Amino acid sequence: MSSAASSASSAASPPSSRPLTSKQAARTYRQLCDFGWDMDKYVFLDQLHDRNETLYYRVLTGHLAEPLPVVYDPTVGEAIKLWSREYRRSRAVYLSVDRIEDVRPSLEGLGLGPDDVDLLVVSDAEEILGNRHARVRGQRYDALVEEYLSAAAELFPRALLHFEDFGPSNARRILLANREKYRIFNDDMQGTGAIVISAVIAGMKTNGTTFADQRLLVYGAGTAGTGMADQIHAGMVRAGLTPEQAKDRIWLIDRAGLVTDDMEGLPDYQAAYARSASEVADWERKDGAIGLLETVRRVRPTILIGTSTDHGAFTQDVIESLSEGCERPIVLPLSNPTEKIEAMPQDVIAWSKGRALVATGIPILPFDYEGTTFHIGQGNNSLLYPGLGLGTIVSGAPRVTDAMILAAAEAVASQVTSHELGASLLPPVDHLRASSATVAVAVVRQAIADGQCDMDPGDVVEAVRRAMWQPVYQDLES
Repeated sequence: MSSAASSASSAASPPSSRPLTSKQAARTYRQLCDFGWDMDKYVFLDQLHDRNETLYYRVLTGHLAEPLPVVYDPTVGEAIKLWSREYRRSRAVYLSVDRIEDVRPSLEGLGLGPDDVDLLVVSDAEEILGNRHARVRGQRYDALVEEYLSAAAELFPRALLHFEDFGPSNARRILLANREKYRIFNDDMQGTGAIVISAVIAGMKTNGTTFADQRLLVYGAGTAGTGMADQIHAGMVRAGLTPEQAKDRIWLIDRAGLVTDDMEGLPDYQAAYARSASEVADWERKDGAIGLLETVRRVRPTILIGTSTDHGAFTQDVIESLSEGCERPIVLPLSNPTEKIEAMPQDVIAWSKGRALVATGIPILPFDYEGTTFHIGQGNNSLLYPGLGLGTIVSGAPRVTDAMILAAAEAVASQVTSHELGASLLPPVDHLRASSATVAVAVVRQAIADGQCDMDPGDVVEAVRRAMWQPVYQDLES
């Protein structure tokens, strides 16, 4: 049996106002730093969150750049694997396909009113739930999703319904079927895709190109990879290409090689970008599959994205061939953690002779290459979706539109002010709250422009500021 977990939080209700001293926060931070393994740091912070939310948020916001890779990517991936071993307390509400009638009472049992909840997160990831039972599919699964969406939207009409870690066979289908009916957002397809768009926009500013100039190759055509393809396709269309012209500039590679229309059983999200078998009839194959290097040589892509978890797939031959076909290619090896990344940025920079524009899915320390210090941005969704969610809530928009997501991506990219050699394609996370406010303002303004705003926020900047919880703590020493 597959289960769905839903957690609710209210932006209007801050953590407890328990008195807190600076010494207490400093001591707790030192305790955190004493742990050598990031997983131990994760467990420590998780337990602190249960015990004293005020202290947790002070430590987190006071040293954001250091603990973010612990509470989010890449350590959270390891935490998911160890969920059933490490965790005994859950904040979730569990929903079962065998008891669909319990969905509404379970949400009602939270004891929260329609104005109390701004965000509901739902996941069906077996690892997160610690549930290894056989998957449930078909009508029973769809009935559970529909009941959840209907009940959640009715009980919490202000809330953004955030879908997280749904498998590729369900994620795209649920999003497409429901995004016009509910205020729904899928982080894997839209959030990851949008932060990649941010990196691409910054890269295009650096190399002086537009979406209409791009040729995209995605290595790893799952939920995240096809979500990125969808959003870059939309960017190409907005840049003046027809949908078919845009589709013709996108190639997907999955486990069976380059995705072509003669493959049996292609899921719909891959079939949309399948290349004609006749187009590639004379391409070199290995064990019947068209591989990455051959595709790079033939396509000469300007953007290469890795979401495959195939460590080392972006070899020296691949990067050198890519660089021969494009003066300043955008290379995004996004798989995490480190042991799954397609290529380390230091290697990509060296193999491209410093010309590649790189962002990753893991944190990378600055490094030098031939006298230039390279700063590698992390494609961390936290740069985007808090601001997107906040902007959606402040605007009262009934839907999360493609234009609102693009506005969020452009707002992230706008915070990259340098396009010199070695500059990062993404802003740092050190000032995440200010960054999120910038994104939220852009989203509200886009919702107003789209006619999606059902309330008059007045001064948009002030409306966003009022909606944000301010982490101000009582300092007993003063």
